[in-house]
Amino acid sequence: MESIKIKLDKIYDFVSKNDVFSYKNEISKHILAIENKTGKGNDFLGWLDLPSSISETEISKIEKTAALLKSKVEILVVIGIGGSYLGSKAVIEALSNSFEALNSNRKNPLVVFAGQNISEDYTHELIDLLDTKSYGIVVISKSGTTTEPAIAFRILKNHIEKKYGKEEAKQRIVAVTDAKRGALKQVANNEGYTTFDIADDIGGRYSVLTAVGLLPIAVAGFNIRKLIDGAKHIEKNSGNNVAFEENICAVYAAARNALYEKGKTNEILVNYVPKLHFVAEWWKQLYGESEGKENKGIFPASVDFTSDLHSMGQYIQEGLRNIFETVISIKEPNSNVAVPTDSANIDGLNFIAGKRIDEVNKMAELGTMIAHVDGGVPNIRIELPKLNEYYIGQTLYFFEKACAISGYILDVNPFDQPGVEAYKKNMFALLGKPGFEKETEEIRKRI
Repeated sequence: MESIKIKLDKIYDFVSKNDVFSYKNEISKHILAIENKTGKGNDFLGWLDLPSSISETEISKIEKTAALLKSKVEILVVIGIGGSYLGSKAVIEALSNSFEALNSNRKNPLVVFAGQNISEDYTHELIDLLDTKSYGIVVISKSGTTTEPAIAFRILKNHIEKKYGKEEAKQRIVAVTDAKRGALKQVANNEGYTTFDIADDIGGRYSVLTAVGLLPIAVAGFNIRKLIDGAKHIEKNSGNNVAFEENICAVYAAARNALYEKGKTNEILVNYVPKLHFVAEWWKQLYGESEGKENKGIFPASVDFTSDLHSMGQYIQEGLRNIFETVISIKEPNSNVAVPTDSANIDGLNFIAGKRIDEVNKMAELGTMIAHVDGGVPNIRIELPKLNEYYIGQTLYFFEKACAISGYILDVNPFDQPGVEAYKKNMFALLGKPGFEKETEEIRKRI
């Protein structure tokens, strides 16, 4: 099997090859610190050898649970926020038919999401849908008290129990939570739900290759073993025993930090296949939450080309020159559609008649890259041979490992997220949560 590839030739007008390779020795030390678990946040490195260490017992349990849910439900509601939903959403969207939601003859349940927002209209519309469909729930939370998913689960638990009765409802609910403690664990034990453990040493944004991501992906009908195999390939080829220039995780971390040192503080993840939109959303959390600390970090953004060339394209071409792009390119599409000939040729497109749409897309990709480089925007290119489970698995682990390395280059802990708590404290104070009386009084003076 092939591997994903990285190309840096379109950054060397902005940083030299020596600038990138100057990180070689430092990165070697960081990879050793990651492997030996001696660096910052080393108690959250359970994801590192996950592809090679996940047990057959765990994989089989995920597959059997997915099969049971598939036999019962038309819709699976995944309740979670951040890393508890973005990984599975990214993979499912990347691998699904773009119009799967409209396919009444689909073989696998439609996977939808809740608890990733606090929108009343969204929740009401979801309940309206679930009133008419057979459904089940996978609720994902290490604590069970995170506000957004906790609200969603309280509402949907009530709904599913009224719809099916408590005994049947408990057969339709699976909890992915802490192994020993927490509110959700207590509820799961009390109710008798099937459960999967979230390991203490794996943070949410690094959890896609655990039951957190694998169970919803399996219910959606995708081969989680191939996903794991892809990740395993990058795990094997990104250790300290691999030469720097052959280690794509090391090279990517070095390139983006070399650009950062030259004032390129914003990274835009670009795709030319709309199925990858939520891969970018997952990537934004991974890098934003891992690196954005101590007034440091590359700001992660994303665009869907060519669509966003007609909206964000102007800024990227001629706006503030503090940006660089990382382009995810798919070498070979899974379909074949050509542009037909038109005898009238009123639209003037006969010059591309007979060409595959993908050839047109690739020329748009190449033309855009040249234009943006000419306009002062360096481009890193990540190429996937095809869009399937194996190469998506490679891509997920590649970004995870590179993120850990890059965080260490910045000298931050890439595995915590202390800043996320700030909005929660204010929200709890404004809602009058017991124990926040002092904060409530102080914050009300400010509004």
